[in-house]
Amino acid sequence: MKLASQSQLSSWLPSIHPQVWIFAIGRFLSEVGTGCTLFYAPIFFVNQVGLSATSVGVALGSASISGVVGRIVGGSLADSEHWGRRRTLLLATAISAIGSLVLAATDNFTILVIGSLISGLGIGFYWPAAESVVADASQIDNRRETFAIARLADNLGLAIGIMLAGFLISVIGSYRWLFVIDAISFLVFFGVIYVGISKTEQQQIEESEKTELFASWIAVLKDGRFLVYIAVNIFFTIYISQIHSTLPLFFKNFVIKSTSEGFAQTTISVLFAWHLVFAIICQLPVTSILKRCSHTLALTVSAIFWAIGFGLIWVSGIAPSDNLVWAILALGVFAVAIVSYTPSAASLVTELAPENQRGVYFSINALCWAVGSFIGHPLGGWALDQPEIITKSYWLCFILSVAIAVAILQYLNRILSE
Repeated sequence: MKLASQSQLSSWLPSIHPQVWIFAIGRFLSEVGTGCTLFYAPIFFVNQVGLSATSVGVALGSASISGVVGRIVGGSLADSEHWGRRRTLLLATAISAIGSLVLAATDNFTILVIGSLISGLGIGFYWPAAESVVADASQIDNRRETFAIARLADNLGLAIGIMLAGFLISVIGSYRWLFVIDAISFLVFFGVIYVGISKTEQQQIEESEKTELFASWIAVLKDGRFLVYIAVNIFFTIYISQIHSTLPLFFKNFVIKSTSEGFAQTTISVLFAWHLVFAIICQLPVTSILKRCSHTLALTVSAIFWAIGFGLIWVSGIAPSDNLVWAILALGVFAVAIVSYTPSAASLVTELAPENQRGVYFSINALCWAVGSFIGHPLGGWALDQPEIITKSYWLCFILSVAIAVAILQYLNRILSE
């Protein structure tokens, strides 16, 4: 029995490169800070700073503008022999710390936009290098599990951060300190990278194997299979942006529990903590199950779960009772949708990208998140400022969009099989 248990454990936790474990620890510590602000930022800027939901959506979406620049430059720097993944990550965490401090000082729309732009630049530099570090340390037979470990660290940190934020708000009543904690967490992550992350193997390639910067981008933009993937990936990133920015305000201001008001802040904190805890529980089992499927089938499964989740959110807004139950079910379904999506998407990009161009491929992949935020944040803010019937019906439109995403995935599966 003991040997069987050890065998099962080894199947859930395959041999992972030590660099990934160190990086996962840093990501966990950083995400604790991010969790303090991620779901509370829109509530703070709307209900305490006094900005409209639309203006907050536009300001948060402005991070996508600088994020585009950061992702393009960051992807090229990550592939550079003279700069590389490690230095790019150090630059990203330093910029992100500054952005969090600016957001902590926000008292008007202008400062909010400035803080969002700085934060977006830091995130832009971060993701291509971060994904490349994990890809470099993975092998074909454990690639999805390696990315799953990184996502597991992210989700665990976010869950703890959300619960910590709920506690701090109840004790000190100030949202601004949450952004200060976020800045400190980025500085801690900077230290972990500086001490524990070395130059990865794939950056130590011969000069003859390196592709010129301009040629690298041209080659990626000519990769038809990758561009089809990018088209469908934008749908997923728009969906995820709704969880981060639109849902907290929707629960706070539109979902009725037992009075004329929406869910209390502590209830919202528990809801999103549940979402992340369930994602943590599901991450490795779901990854193991979907490993038997193609990447496109795994992404199709994710899309179906997104549709179900949006339907449950719609029900939570119109149901005469048990609204909290519907919200709990919806966030549980969204957790499965996300853990079905992230490892398969990152693994597919790794397989499509030549080893010496992973930074550029992940740069364009990360641009999907910028586009998703640029579309999703203002769209959600607009919907929340509309009459209640439009706001509550908003979620039904996403169910229809899933049909388009699934159709693109079927086309992608066909061209990948050719």
